[in-house]
Amino acid sequence: MFHFRLFIDTLRFTMSLKKPKVVAIVGPTASGKTSLSIELAKNFNGEVISCDSRQVYRGLDLGTGKVTQAEMCGVVHHLLDVVEPSTIYTASDFKRDSDSVLVDIILRKKLPIVAGGTFFYLDVLKGKMSTAQVDPNNELRQILETKSVQELYEELTMKDRERALDIDKDNPRRLIRALEIVEALGKVPKVAETDPPYVWLTLGIDVPLDVLRERIHTRIMDRIEEGMIEEVADLQSSGLSFQRMEDLGLEYRYIGRYLQGLLSKEDMIEQLHFKTCQFAKRQRMWLKRDESIVWFPFPVATEAIIEKVHTFLDTN
Repeated sequence: MFHFRLFIDTLRFTMSLKKPKVVAIVGPTASGKTSLSIELAKNFNGEVISCDSRQVYRGLDLGTGKVTQAEMCGVVHHLLDVVEPSTIYTASDFKRDSDSVLVDIILRKKLPIVAGGTFFYLDVLKGKMSTAQVDPNNELRQILETKSVQELYEELTMKDRERALDIDKDNPRRLIRALEIVEALGKVPKVAETDPPYVWLTLGIDVPLDVLRERIHTRIMDRIEEGMIEEVADLQSSGLSFQRMEDLGLEYRYIGRYLQGLLSKEDMIEQLHFKTCQFAKRQRMWLKRDESIVWFPFPVATEAIIEKVHTFLDTN
């Protein structure tokens, strides 16, 4: 940590003691963050850092909406395909890796553009939230993974009510991680906001809920046609357990249940759509708390956003 702080201080000095600037793009799932990040990267000599807790995993492509090589249009992307899906990758891991990538991009005089739907990770990166330095506890996880989401939430409520009030209670991965931290530290540490080494411009894409629901359904059907069910089946045949799929997000959870015969295809699609819409609604609620976000209505006027970024970069 000392060496990294020294590196950041040196970087500040070499850039006339001005904090480097970073652009972030946020918005609910299916709002068009990926395409906007690529457009801005092409206009401002930028590189994209994926801020997505699932796109770090190899093989989780269609289910996570991972950008393809063709879609990148030559723009360099970071923090994609970092680890195997059987590995546990935490917010602390993301903070460490993204800090390193940010420094590298800035030293090469390019604009870092952070885009993705894991807004907790983004808040950690921006210094708005802190992470607990607790290693994964595999023995505890094996026990917790046998419990339902409701049981996990009730256990967290009993052990750390404050954290339970602020967590996504439908996300087993978040619940298990919180219980893991409680086991190690007694409770999840309170948020500790720190002074970030960068100046941030956070651009938000605001999509009406009715439009978002339609886009989510269309995207689900398109990905199924492109082979999302086969992707999940291939992961399972390669050794990824259905239990692990429960932790890897809605697409893998519900397709996994379909492949096990627990749901019909029609029920799987219906539940996946419903739960994804609920997730998008929670994303919107999370983002609306951040008054620093500059919102643009969907469909976004790219020219207006480019002008906003120009102004941001030209301001001392």
